[in-house]
Amino acid sequence: SRLVELARKNAGLVLTKDRERIKREYEKTTGAMNELASILKLEGIDRIESYDISNISGVESVGSMVVFEDGKPKKHGYRKFKIKTVKGPDDYASMREVLMRRFNRAMEWTMPDLILMDGGKGQVNIALEVLDTFGFDIPVCGMVKDDKHSTRGLYFNNEEIAMKKNSECFRLITRIQDETHRFAIEYHRSLRSKDQVRSVLDEIDGIGPTRRKALLRAFGSVDVIRTKEVEELAVVDSMNVNAAKKVYEFFRE
Repeated sequence: SRLVELARKNAGLVLTKDRERIKREYEKTTGAMNELASILKLEGIDRIESYDISNISGVESVGSMVVFEDGKPKKHGYRKFKIKTVKGPDDYASMREVLMRRFNRAMEWTMPDLILMDGGKGQVNIALEVLDTFGFDIPVCGMVKDDKHSTRGLYFNNEEIAMKKNSECFRLITRIQDETHRFAIEYHRSLRSKDQVRSVLDEIDGIGPTRRKALLRAFGSVDVIRTKEVEELAVVDSMNVNAAKKVYEFFRE
């Protein structure tokens, strides 16, 4: 009957659409990884780790590590690093610290098949030095940027490898790079907002680190603290009526 025929046609269309969707997904992920392995003449790539340093306006550097497996982000593998040993914005020294800390934990975290550095030759050489210190042999790629600071190719084994901008492989590299930047900047922002919270409370005479922490633990945020009455502030751990009055008045001056 016509209805049966129509149902058969619809089922065929759905199957075709599903097949195309699955094929497109494969090309974007595993296919793009295979393409990258082929360009770099590597046997295969399952796991990529990508690194970036963010030191927006020279305030406190942070490092980010994002992980892609089979061409897809593996978010629970991402790691943040607050730079501890480097004073001021020094991307090379910060990157060295991040990689030393990461590979110190080599036994706890899955090892990558390829490392991507957001910088070029300089950052690649730092990564290779760190890997050599630990005795690891992992391929490292850097990004080759054009005059507008957009990636145009990869730096690998001391040479520049051009990439077709419309290839799935290039799109994958761009996605990884964007995600690494996003993650670093997001972490940086969260640290800066915490610093701002701290500095507001630090301006209150008689409120040191202990009382500041106690207030934030009790009320969660500065916005809530500013709404509280003296009696509510006074009962917080390590506070007293005198300190509570200072906090109360500070927010009402």
